[in-house]
Amino acid sequence: MIRTREPLRLRHALVPLVGLIVISYFAYHAVYGQHGFIAWLSLQNRVDTLDQQLAEVRAAREQLDRQVALLRPESLDPDLLDERARATLGFANPNDIVIFRERPAATSPRNAAPQPGR
Repeated sequence: MIRTREPLRLRHALVPLVGLIVISYFAYHAVYGQHGFIAWLSLQNRVDTLDQQLAEVRAAREQLDRQVALLRPESLDPDLLDERARATLGFANPNDIVIFRERPAATSPRNAAPQPGR
């Protein structure tokens, strides 16, 4: 019986080739897969963005909590109460100086031509 070396070479090359294909498959999915490295980087970026938004919302809430604390009956600040009442009702104190500003030209059609006597 005479044997040639061809089938033996193919058999020896087949095992490393299959191993290389399997390793390539897992390496590709470790980088680009749904739970891979790039998805992890994207998730980290989203976490950083949401942490920043959370810090901004917490700061705004602390500011509002301070303002609410000033309006509580046991620590009522008369100046803040006066300011909020005037802003809400649109009133002014008789001793206040009120300065009326003209509307910008883009919003007021009356400012298109100069008025005589003004």
